[in-house]
Amino acid sequence: MAVNGASGRNGLPEIQTHEKKADGIFHHDITAPVNAQTIDELHSLQKKKSAPTTPLDGIQGPFTAVSDDARSKQQLQSISASLASLTRETGPKVVKGDPAAARQSETPRVVGHHHHHHQRHVSRTINVTDSSLKFTHILYNLSPAELYEQAIKYEKGSFITSSGALATLSGAKTGRSPKDKRVVRDETTEHELWGSPNIEMDEHAFMVNRERAVDYLNSLDKVFVNDQFLNWDPENRIKVRIVSARAYHSLFMHNMCIRPTPEELEDFGTPDFTIYNAGQFPCNRYTHYMTSSTSVDLNLSRREMVILGTQYAGEMKKGLFGVMHYLMPKRQILSLHSGSNMGKDGDVALFFGLSGTGKTTLSTDHNRYLIGDDEHCWSDKGVSNIEGGCYAKCIDLSREKEPDIWNAIKFGTVLENVVFEEHTREVDYSDKSVTENTRAAYPIEYIPNAKIPCVGPHPKNVILLACDAFGVLPPVSKLNLAQTMYHFISGYTALVAGTEEGIKEPQATFSACFGAAFIMLHPTKYAAMLAEKMQKHGATGWLVNTGWSGGRYGSGSRIKLAYTRKIIDAIHSGSLLNADYKKTEVFGLEIPTEVEVAR
Repeated sequence: MAVNGASGRNGLPEIQTHEKKADGIFHHDITAPVNAQTIDELHSLQKKKSAPTTPLDGIQGPFTAVSDDARSKQQLQSISASLASLTRETGPKVVKGDPAAARQSETPRVVGHHHHHHQRHVSRTINVTDSSLKFTHILYNLSPAELYEQAIKYEKGSFITSSGALATLSGAKTGRSPKDKRVVRDETTEHELWGSPNIEMDEHAFMVNRERAVDYLNSLDKVFVNDQFLNWDPENRIKVRIVSARAYHSLFMHNMCIRPTPEELEDFGTPDFTIYNAGQFPCNRYTHYMTSSTSVDLNLSRREMVILGTQYAGEMKKGLFGVMHYLMPKRQILSLHSGSNMGKDGDVALFFGLSGTGKTTLSTDHNRYLIGDDEHCWSDKGVSNIEGGCYAKCIDLSREKEPDIWNAIKFGTVLENVVFEEHTREVDYSDKSVTENTRAAYPIEYIPNAKIPCVGPHPKNVILLACDAFGVLPPVSKLNLAQTMYHFISGYTALVAGTEEGIKEPQATFSACFGAAFIMLHPTKYAAMLAEKMQKHGATGWLVNTGWSGGRYGSGSRIKLAYTRKIIDAIHSGSLLNADYKKTEVFGLEIPTEVEVAR
C-alpha cells in the first residue's frame, strides 16, 4: 500500500492498494457506483426480465411473426375466455401480475375478452367490486420461488420448513370427499359411465356450480393460472388449465402436472381441459344434487371441472386422473392407478394399489429408475407416466426407511398439513395433530433416479399390492392370468387411516381396478385391456401383501417394509420365478416356500 501525493476525496491523500503497472498508471479497485438514483430503481435492477426463448427464424406456426406483446395479449384473451360467465357471455378484464405491484404502476397491460379500451383505468378501479368494472390480476405459471412469496405473504398457515419445503394447510378437509364427487350424465356419457363411484348430476346443476365458482374467482383481486400437460407420451398428452385462488394450489399443480418448456408455453393455445378451483367458497346446498357444502363436479362433454367447498389439493389431481380414465381407453390406451419403475436392463414393473398400500414407497427404489409413482398409461408403445410429480404420504416418514422421499422434501416441495417445531421449523412426521393424511408433493426430477422423459417399454411384472387388515393373505403369491384379472377387478385392500375422511382404523374394502373412486367406465373394460396386454407382452402377475401377518390388525403385526422390499427385489431379478411353490386349497394361490435374497 502506498500513499500518493494526489488529492483524493475531501482533499485527503489518495491511498493506492496496487503496485504501479508497467504503463505507469495506478489502477484503482474502486467499483463504479450503481446505476440507480432511487431505491426503487435499484430494486428494479435486481430482477431480470426473461428474454424470448423460441427462435422464430425459419419456424412456421401461429406464433412465427408474433411479437412478445401480441403473444402475451393472446394468452390473456384465452384466460379471459376461460373465466367468462356464460350468462353474460363475456370474460373479465384481466392483467398479468401481482395487484400489489400493479398499484405502483402507471400503465399495466390489461386485456378483456370483449373490452380492450379501458386499459388506462386499471389503477383507479382495481378495488371496485362490481364484476363489470373491476380487473382480475392473472398470476400466470409462476415459478416456485414466486409462489412461495405469494403463499407466505398472503396465506395464513404457510411456512418454510428447515428443509426448504413449503408447509401449508388444506383447511377443514384433509382428504378427498368421494361422496361429494359428481359427474354430469348427458347424451354423450349416459351409456358409458360406470354408476357406482360416479354419482350423477345434470347439466343445469353443473352450470349453476360453474357460474358460482367463476363469479367467486372473478371477484378476487388475483387468481393463479397454470397451463400444463398430462401424459409424457407426446402423441397422447392432454393440455390442462388450472384456475385457482391459492398459491398453495398453484404450486401443488406445478409439481404434479408436467411442466411445459417456455417454447411449449408460447404455443399452448386453448386447453383440452380446465379446472376451476374455488374451494374456499361453498356450493349452494339448495342446488339440486348437492348434499353438503362441498362439491367436486366433472363435465366430460365440456371438458371442465369445478371445485367448491374443499381446499384439499388432491381433489384436482384425482379429478384429472378420472378424466384420463375416460379419454385414454377411447384411444385404446389403458389408464392405470399404478406406480412404475424400470431396472437397468430395461425390465419394467407396474405396482397397483390404493393409497396407503405402499405403491409410492415401493415404486421409489434407488436401485431402479422411477417412471412414476401413481398414474400411468399403457399404450402399444409401452408405459408412460401421466403426471410430472409424486404425491407421497408423510406419516412416520424417516430418512432410514425412505431416503429418496426424505431427500425430495426440499425447496419447491409442498408439505400438506404437517406439524413442525415452532422455532427450528423441523417437521415432526410422526405428529398426527392435524391429520394422519400428511402429504408431500414434489416434481419427479427430485428423485435422483427418475427416468426423464417418464416413459418405458412394456412391463415384465404386474404387482398387485393389498394391505390385508386380517392377516389372511400371504406376503407374496404368484398369479396366473385368470387370478390376476380376479384380484384386479376385486381390488381387495384395507382403507388406511387418514386416506379418506372419517377413517380412523383400517377397514376392509373392495375397490375395482385398485381405484374404483377414479375409474369412469365399467371395471371389466379396464380388466380386459390389462389381460390382453399382459398376454401379448408376456407379463407375470403377483399379489403382494403389505398389511398384517400372524393375525389381524391389533393382534398380528404389519409386515416390515424391509421384508416387502426383499420380496420385490426377488420379483425384479427373476429369482422368484424359479422358486419352489405350494398351492393353497381355498384360493389356489401359489406361495413360494422361500425367497432368495440377493447378497
